[in-house]
Amino acid sequence: MDITCFFFVFLQHHQNGINIFIIMEITITEQNFDEVLKNNAVVMIDFGATWCGPCKALAPVIEEIANDYAGRAAVGKADVDQCPEVTGRFRIRNVPTVLFFKNGELKDKSVGAVQKKTLTDKIDALL
Repeated sequence: MDITCFFFVFLQHHQNGINIFIIMEITITEQNFDEVLKNNAVVMIDFGATWCGPCKALAPVIEEIANDYAGRAAVGKADVDQCPEVTGRFRIRNVPTVLFFKNGELKDKSVGAVQKKTLTDKIDALL
């Protein structure tokens, strides 16, 4: 069974000497989830749901962080309803839950809609 998750990818374009970062969502499956973690030194994944009010409130913060950390940390988004096996694997019981990985290993987490600085402090500690 393919489990669908979303992951932000950063593409760097050069236009008149200015770097522009574009965020694109790509779909990953349960089969390549570990590979994504393995291939990125620092990864932050926001586990949420479309029906979750606090998740919707946190979404713009996650996008800002994705922009701010482009090229330094991978920032992803997973829908718990679309990723039940991955969600269960990490024992996600509340949404939003943000997990922080370094070298493929879970290092930290944050539960609930929190301020941007709370999340960036956790990323900075892993960089």
